[in-house]
Amino acid sequence: MMSRLGLKVFDETVQLSNAWLNDLMDRMGWDDKQRAYRLLRASLHALRDRLSPEEASHLAAQLPMLIRGIYYEGWHPAGKPLKERTRAEFVGHVEEAFKTDPLSFPDESVSTVIAMLYDKLCDGEMDDVRHAMPRRIRELFLEPAEVED
Repeated sequence: MMSRLGLKVFDETVQLSNAWLNDLMDRMGWDDKQRAYRLLRASLHALRDRLSPEEASHLAAQLPMLIRGIYYEGWHPAGKPLKERTRAEFVGHVEEAFKTDPLSFPDESVSTVIAMLYDKLCDGEMDDVRHAMPRRIRELFLEPAEVED
């Protein structure tokens, strides 16, 4: 069987990345893949920029190859982590991607992405990310039992 993109690994990462976006669209109740992409990208960038470069790299290692590229897009590790302490500052970074079509519930939208990451990544990775965040930002991270409810 011939690869659509020339390499099986490329086909697989495109397929897996689309599955992640479809999952996020389902969780959000959206039918707009571009909007889901923006939410995933902005949320990943907000997480990445609030982590130390080492912690950010640990998270990146768990992501599918294509999504890892999105995660690292535009990253400048100098001066990281950002010193944001509040939930509003953190969510504000995500809201920047939605200036022309604001999110109805930005906090819940970010929490949905985080819940999806809990489901998709190896056990413990998102707990490590959560523990690296200030208490106010950790409020966006639902405990695994809460995610299942």
